[in-house]
Amino acid sequence: MEIGIIVYSQTEHTYSVAENLQEKLVAAGHTVNIERVTTAGEVKSNSKDINFKNKPDIQGYDSIIFGSPVHAFNLAPAMKAYLEQIPSLQDKKIACYVTKGLPFHRTGGNQAISQMKKLCQSKGGTIMGTGIVVWRGGRGKDISELVQKFSRLF
Repeated sequence: MEIGIIVYSQTEHTYSVAENLQEKLVAAGHTVNIERVTTAGEVKSNSKDINFKNKPDIQGYDSIIFGSPVHAFNLAPAMKAYLEQIPSLQDKKIACYVTKGLPFHRTGGNQAISQMKKLCQSKGGTIMGTGIVVWRGGRGKDISELVQKFSRLF
């Protein structure tokens, strides 16, 4: 299966999770590419007009994993804008994950996942699974659990 991992990452935390996912999925026999969503210039949490340096084309993938950090208790504006601009996810199997710094409930993880799911479903994608990685002391366990969970989806 051809799997694309599409990641927006500023601090490399979200990207490092993508690398772990890629390793596990390749070992399972899949072809996996990590592609970055990158912006031209700084993106503030309330940004609406976002210019992209790189917007990955997802049409060649059977399945897609989207990864993004949480910003200001929501999905990062760059990932939100990217997902809004994708023309179609019809017939694509989708998984989504977010990374966040605060380990407490109500700090945006569920909100960001909900936003990702809604955007993907509005484009015709089928959500196979979601996950949240808290970037604190237990992140190794969170990453391992996410990798195991997602490796069973595809």
